[in-house]
Amino acid sequence: MPTSRRAGGRAAAGTSARPAANPLREGLRLEKVAEPCTVVIFGATGDLTHRRLLPALVNLRRAGLLPAGSAVLGFARRPYTDEAFRAEMATAIAEHSRLAIEPALWADFAGGLFYQQGDFNDAAAYRALVERLDRIDAQRGTGGNRLFYLAAPPSAYTPIVEHLGRVALDRQARGGGWARIVIEKPFGHDTASAAALNRAVLRVFSEQQVYRIDHYLGKETVRNILVFRFGNGIFEPVWNRRYIDHVQITVAEDLGIEGRGSFYEEAGAGRDILQNHMLQLLSLVAMEPPIAFEADTLRDEKLRVLRSVDPAWTAERARADLVRGQYQAGWAGGERVIGYRDEPEVAPDSTRETFLALRLEVQNWRWADVPFYLRTGKRLPKRATEIAVQFKRPPLMLFRGATSEPEPNLLALRIQPDEGILLRFAAKVPELGLDVRNVNMDFTYGSSFATEAPDAYETLILDAMLGDASLFTRTDEVEAAWDIVTPIERAWAASAPDGPLALHPYEAGSWGPAAADALMERDGRRWRKP
Repeated sequence: MPTSRRAGGRAAAGTSARPAANPLREGLRLEKVAEPCTVVIFGATGDLTHRRLLPALVNLRRAGLLPAGSAVLGFARRPYTDEAFRAEMATAIAEHSRLAIEPALWADFAGGLFYQQGDFNDAAAYRALVERLDRIDAQRGTGGNRLFYLAAPPSAYTPIVEHLGRVALDRQARGGGWARIVIEKPFGHDTASAAALNRAVLRVFSEQQVYRIDHYLGKETVRNILVFRFGNGIFEPVWNRRYIDHVQITVAEDLGIEGRGSFYEEAGAGRDILQNHMLQLLSLVAMEPPIAFEADTLRDEKLRVLRSVDPAWTAERARADLVRGQYQAGWAGGERVIGYRDEPEVAPDSTRETFLALRLEVQNWRWADVPFYLRTGKRLPKRATEIAVQFKRPPLMLFRGATSEPEPNLLALRIQPDEGILLRFAAKVPELGLDVRNVNMDFTYGSSFATEAPDAYETLILDAMLGDASLFTRTDEVEAAWDIVTPIERAWAASAPDGPLALHPYEAGSWGPAAADALMERDGRRWRKP
């Protein structure tokens, strides 16, 4: 995260800065503006483009961070014209954008929005794509700068990359323009497939051109973890095994699988959430201070954390430190909802997990003997993502005669939906006698800053355009995460002669199976409800 973009100071040479909306704040922060480029979205008629990518791009244009000369070219199989694609995207943006889009802004943005029909496996379609991009360069002045975004099914990643290589779209343009590629998760389904996909991509693009995206890394509170840890002198000295009792990471979703039955039957909670989102959060919490806020130094430290997690998962360890669950019918949002096995495209006897809880340890000097408890699930009571750091009790409890014994100090980093940071500590009630109670210092972005946080995709797409890979995962980082998850998957399959590791049912609208509570109670701890 280069400081020229993240904080106040002089912008890099050759870039322009967006004037501050409030003149009183002018000079406090300068944002880099991306060079004009063409964003090519493979899978442009899919849900991701409608809900995330186009709203993010138009909001970057609204903020003045995407030059007017930039273009967006959708590539998919449907027989759309430019006009039909623009009309569909206008509806999608109106429905999903976090900010209202003024008619004048949309008219300006839509002038650079185009569509190219083509099949991902058709060589002729890529030759036509080259010609279309050359025309857009001439028309819009994008200088040969291309950002290819793979919003297509994972099975299409390798064919798309190989075809881009065959027509030389992976190369820097004659006039000096750049070519970069953004690849969505899932990046493989185990260590071997991730490594194979990496080899296929790197045969065409260099590592510096590849941006493997995990949208959690673009969330404001996730980015703030680094500032919180390394920008404040009071926390880093106690960020270790001497003072911290344990860490909890919760990624809870109140929704079900939302019509993605076939996908979830293949992925489950382990591949869908643990391998990427949760291990990324763990690595940011546990990493050592990098020597600089630069892409490779940050990713080097995250990689060291992942390689410090014990990957040896025997069936016995899986039974002790893993809990798999699957939601049954219950109540969510005041409505009766069906169980996972009754969802469309789900086998009636499915053993796929929709809930996962596990205990990990980061086996290095800083974190030795500090357990990390990770929990994720569908159809839980609320949507919430949180990192809870619980500190050890004081070595001598002086207030045993108090009305209530104070709980250990706790620091909670809330990532969604109410982004902020909470610190719990003990204080005396201002009255006669000794009554000690827990109180909270609660910081929220919404109440502390007079600005709305950008969407994660806005942050990440802009970074890809700027060539800043700090918030994207590297080849070795992806494979190290799979090195943790793949043995877990194998342990489940080998846990008993007659089938996978026990699958614990839980009622929709609950916090998961009782076995997840027992996992922590065995260690004398309990889950925090975010």
